[in-house]
Amino acid sequence: MPKQDSSKTKDNKLTSRRDFLRSAGNYTVASLSGAAMLLSDPKPAKANVTWEEHFQKNYRLMTDEEKQEAIERLETRYSEEYGKQVTVDGTPSIEGVLFGYALNIQKCIGCRRCVKACVAENNQSRGDEQQIEWIRVLRMEKGKFSEADRDQHGYPESFGVQVGGNAYKPAGVVLEGQHYYEPEQVPEKDAFYFPMQCMQCEKPPCVKVCPVRTTYRDPDGIVVIDYNWCIGCRMCIGACPYWARRFNWGEPNLPKEEMNPVTHYLGNRPRMKGVVEKCSFCVQRTRKGRWTACVEVCPVGARKFGNLLDPNSEIRKVLAKKKVFRLRADLNTYPKFFYYMD
Repeated sequence: MPKQDSSKTKDNKLTSRRDFLRSAGNYTVASLSGAAMLLSDPKPAKANVTWEEHFQKNYRLMTDEEKQEAIERLETRYSEEYGKQVTVDGTPSIEGVLFGYALNIQKCIGCRRCVKACVAENNQSRGDEQQIEWIRVLRMEKGKFSEADRDQHGYPESFGVQVGGNAYKPAGVVLEGQHYYEPEQVPEKDAFYFPMQCMQCEKPPCVKVCPVRTTYRDPDGIVVIDYNWCIGCRMCIGACPYWARRFNWGEPNLPKEEMNPVTHYLGNRPRMKGVVEKCSFCVQRTRKGRWTACVEVCPVGARKFGNLLDPNSEIRKVLAKKKVFRLRADLNTYPKFFYYMD
């Protein structure tokens, strides 16, 4: 066999190695370019989860600059997704304010306008399968109540309702009620109505059990959720004694034409599958000096909202002059949602 020229063989090897490295480099550049295009491509809007957003900090640990960047990313995505100009507010707590709520259960007529207004204002999921409502109005049958009944039940009872400093179980009250009812007319005879929502506790058990600290109490008393950090473990739902939290088992159904474009990062911005949500005292409104949507829409004035630190506020007058109680006061969660009677 003829002897091979070693110099040619060496050149061939070098050429092959050079070609290989060049090809590998081209593939690498192409791969990185493709990845960059995937990350930067804004369409479809729901799939546009940028690298920065995926690895962003918990909202309360962000700098002001990082918060602004996160808000701008969300505004861009929501505007593309819903076909309208969407704003995401980041207004922090108001200094010197502690929000509280009071509801007159004698006045409530069970019309559920508060429920519908809350759904519309706070971008809650619609539809039979994906329906979410932060407010639940329980329809209960009326019972009889007298001083004799009160004395007979004694203090305290497991119901844990605090009235005038004493906990007792009102006679004749059925503690289980219907929250989906469609009568021809309200109020119905022999029925009373008991709305429930997040109690915005001073010592919220939901905050204690959250393993990633995605839910926390802000200085103005509102218990908020950073949806980007929620891992969907639902431990907060199990810890809440007020049936106040909801979980998105599927992608929320929020029609584009019904989407409220005025949102807050910690409130009514659109949620995603696998996260928990709840009442936020309409943070997008109340931190701008407005009433909550449910207060505005109530036709009988049964709902009162205000600053618990202001002695001249309407809610402070209610607490001072009315018969007031808190649900499950025995749990020492210290709700800032009060019920009262004239």
